[in-house]
Amino acid sequence: MSYPVFAVTVDLVVLTVREGELQVLLVRRGCEPFLGEWALPGGFVLADEDLPTAARRELAEETGLDGPGGHLEQIASYGDPDRDPRGRVVTVAYLALLPDLPTPTAGTDAAEAEWRPVGELGLAFDHDRILADGVERARSKLEYTPLAAAFCPPEFTIAALRQVYEAVWGETIDPRNFHRKATSTPGFVSATGASTEGEPGRPARLFRRGEAAVLNPPLLRRGA
Repeated sequence: MSYPVFAVTVDLVVLTVREGELQVLLVRRGCEPFLGEWALPGGFVLADEDLPTAARRELAEETGLDGPGGHLEQIASYGDPDRDPRGRVVTVAYLALLPDLPTPTAGTDAAEAEWRPVGELGLAFDHDRILADGVERARSKLEYTPLAAAFCPPEFTIAALRQVYEAVWGETIDPRNFHRKATSTPGFVSATGASTEGEPGRPARLFRRGEAAVLNPPLLRRGA
């Protein structure tokens, strides 16, 4: 019995919060197909690689950033027969949530790499669809898990955590209500015992991510 031949790729939706905005890591393609167009980082899986290893390698090769050491999860697989003009290619998309990082450096088949605000970007292949799925996954994960801390440094203020929610959800959150929910939800955050220093205004208490895997009760978006 013969089987159809097809290739497998990985694509990465790498999200961070920069300058108060939810931003995605994009590369400008340096080769065909879609030469010169913006796309998500990614590439073909090698014969001796598992999928997470391929995702981390492609991120490093195309952007100069080390593979994400924080949160990395599979979003979905995309296999429309005509999604890639090079032939039958199935891609497995990953979501990475990272704190603010330096400007990436392009490499291999990427001509440029940079952070861009999430929005109507007009990306190559079916990457607009993959990005939309990744952003929605991130938004929903912030409702039911403490993963918002993945956008923060190891120690953070409650105000900084709230700003992550505002950037990812795209809505304004009442500071007092958020502070009460964040500090009273079991396992959401853990106080470090330290406070901010050398900043204008009153020192703010510092926290780290708590041990909970699921938030109970959840923090829901408006209308959710």
